[in-house]
Amino acid sequence: MQEKFILNNGVEMPKIGYGVFRMTDLKACEEAVIQAIKTGYRLIDTAAAYANEVAVGQAVKKCGLDRKELFITTKLWITDTSYEGAKRGFARSMEKLGLDYVDLYLIHQPYNDYYGAWRALEELYAAGKVRAIGVDNFTQDKLADFVYWNKVKPAVNFVECNPFYQREAERTYMENKDIVMQAWSPLAAGQADFLANATLQTIAAAHEKSVAQVALRWQVQRGVVPIVKSANAQRMADNLNIFDFALTDAEMQEISKLDTGHTCFAPRQTGVAVEEFLENAKLYEL
Repeated sequence: MQEKFILNNGVEMPKIGYGVFRMTDLKACEEAVIQAIKTGYRLIDTAAAYANEVAVGQAVKKCGLDRKELFITTKLWITDTSYEGAKRGFARSMEKLGLDYVDLYLIHQPYNDYYGAWRALEELYAAGKVRAIGVDNFTQDKLADFVYWNKVKPAVNFVECNPFYQREAERTYMENKDIVMQAWSPLAAGQADFLANATLQTIAAAHEKSVAQVALRWQVQRGVVPIVKSANAQRMADNLNIFDFALTDAEMQEISKLDTGHTCFAPRQTGVAVEEFLENAKLYEL
């Protein structure tokens, strides 16, 4: 049985998940999710904006496992981030997934009326339509404000996190608030010659593991849930095979030195960058 973290409402969530971002070929996505489940993944992460909820839903139906054995996450897109929009967006996602409930429902981005949307998510949670609710891409300051003013605290905050962008202060804050950090791009999308990094290679060799396995193990030991993506069956298995070894304190410290303190992607810290992002967000067909 896969190891799990316990969320702040008592729900158990697997310590590693399989993501389907940019898997726009629905048949290929469905087959990949079925293979991931066959390999041993139990947390499957999708989103309305990924345009593949239908494929994930079909995979869940065809995988041969009882629904209760799986942990399914989907997310509310920006254009539906309001009280009424969240109700519509959730109903649309459920129709595409073909499920009676989801295990985790996230506000995908900290834009638009996310306070209004949270009211709707709280109602969905109270009604048993979702087992846990959370947020995505909330920086520490926005998360603090959000937690302060809401009755139901997010169970999860899903952010970019990898050895090159470790976000330790944010991770510590979330831990203190009993919010689990999930990590997207836990392998930095292969940027900056990630797999060739000398520090990670040395540690990997010491454990007879791959650089990817070391990076994923590092996340789990910090209490972070990495969401990984691969259509290759062997890499799926390798990425999951991180629970038979542990990194030493010295190795964790060596990895901590790799932190650059900034995103591996285009930053979104200026008004112009946010405006461009929001304009592009309108282009998604939901």
